[in-house]
Amino acid sequence: MRVLIIARNKNGRFAPFITEQVKALENEGIECRYYSVLRNGFWGYLWQFPGLLKAIHSFHPNLIHAHYGLCGVLANLQRRVPVVTTYHGSDINAPRVLRFSKLAIRLSRFNIFVSSKNIIMAKPTGQYSLIPCGISLNDYSIIDRSYARQEMGLIPDGKYVLFAGAFDNPVKNARLAMQAMEKVPGVKLIELKGYSREQVATLMQAVNVLLMTSFTEGSPQVIKEAMACGCPIVSVDVGDVKDLIDGVDGCYLSEREPKSIADCINRAIAFSGRTMGREVIIEKKLTNDLIAKQILAVYHRVSK
Repeated sequence: MRVLIIARNKNGRFAPFITEQVKALENEGIECRYYSVLRNGFWGYLWQFPGLLKAIHSFHPNLIHAHYGLCGVLANLQRRVPVVTTYHGSDINAPRVLRFSKLAIRLSRFNIFVSSKNIIMAKPTGQYSLIPCGISLNDYSIIDRSYARQEMGLIPDGKYVLFAGAFDNPVKNARLAMQAMEKVPGVKLIELKGYSREQVATLMQAVNVLLMTSFTEGSPQVIKEAMACGCPIVSVDVGDVKDLIDGVDGCYLSEREPKSIADCINRAIAFSGRTMGREVIIEKKLTNDLIAKQILAVYHRVSK
């Protein structure tokens, strides 16, 4: 089976969770080819339609898998090849983008949502499934915290909180995180920005806790990655985080206010050890190989 993957390409890169998913699908015998969306905005996507037609004519795909709602709209401008569209959260949570995603939902042969909250917001009427993006546990092998700190240049006995995103990303709500950190003296907040994938895995095992204060999320990969590293987590109730960390000792769901977050950070730091998050990832079947099998079942259903 040949599948054309349509996704946004930023600075010559696709999102890692997309490329990792595609690699897992290729391991299942699917022949995949990417079509890059290089322009922003609705009209930027429409501008690429002739190029998409050329890619279809050249590759002869059995189906198209579009990632994000606007890519789903672009893919469905043609009606010869069936389209599967995955919605990753920002295309559902943002009202100005949701209207385009709703169009993609109506036109796509099958829709995939990464969180149940997004399904509730989107109100799909056709065929759809809840399939979060998975992770590869091989990329997050457990290492000693002291070694991880040495690798990342952190003080051996310091206390560190890793913020789950860039401070300048408004969706991540860094202001709330910083207000909470004012109530946790002697603890340093580290911005998750400018690190390689390998460095992120090491950093997650060097810090005391990962903190998420986002306004909106879909099914945040950073939470799954932290779980795979056994890193304690503090998060507000956003996306599917509540379901992911439910019952995991060392992981705490906080109210959206500084004192509650600060209290949870203190509890996470006091936990001190590794969580059982890695085992939960396996239990919930959130590894890329198992997620690929679910997507493959969708492909077979759509291409009949």
